[in-house]
Amino acid sequence: MRRPPASSDVTLPSEEVPAPRRGARFTLEGVLGVVRDYLGLGRRRRAEAVTDPASLRRFIETRASYVAQTSLYGYLRTRAGLRYPELFDDDPFVASVNIAKWQMWLACLSDVSVYAGGMVARASDAPPQAVGQLMRDVVASILADTGVPDNAGPDYKATADRVLERVASCDWAAVADGEAAFTESPPALVRWAPIVDELKEADEPIVVNSVRFRWKEVRDDLRRSLHAEAVLLSAGAKV
Repeated sequence: MRRPPASSDVTLPSEEVPAPRRGARFTLEGVLGVVRDYLGLGRRRRAEAVTDPASLRRFIETRASYVAQTSLYGYLRTRAGLRYPELFDDDPFVASVNIAKWQMWLACLSDVSVYAGGMVARASDAPPQAVGQLMRDVVASILADTGVPDNAGPDYKATADRVLERVASCDWAAVADGEAAFTESPPALVRWAPIVDELKEADEPIVVNSVRFRWKEVRDDLRRSLHAEAVLLSAGAKV
């Protein structure tokens, strides 16, 4: 495996920890703790109702972080096998994992934000401008609160700007209720995972499909929990 930028301080998010923490030190126990949090200690956790911009933001943050980190660490663990825990004693590898972690998080944030905005548009009579303003505000607030993490690498800011541009230019009425919005996260895992290119090329079809599969439960959760008109009314939009 290649020694790239890793996850030196990664805390997987629960409902209370929206995005990967800027300066946390990665531990396997931390990752497993987030997974247990999200799954509810072995049982599927009931999704919070999404009724206002704050709960929409929590949904987007937690799902982006969960898919990003479980996809990345799951892939690394599969490839490393029994050597997986030892890899995180290697500082250059940890540095690479951190860069991959943040790039994957931004890709997941982009995808789930577009999907969520499309669902708000489909489930309400609000004009596209109102949906666009809501989603721009939500995503901008997430990125502003996250800032530019010290361990995120030199490309973080440019990638974050592209997330904002994608949301700002999105045709919300054209976003389908399915996989179509999830275009950034599958290739991001292949690009940024700190694994030698030859192995990633061989793994690509499986890796891409594994990320797509993780989003299925997220879509199901949002369909069940989203109250689109309540979110828009709470944001001050006319519906």
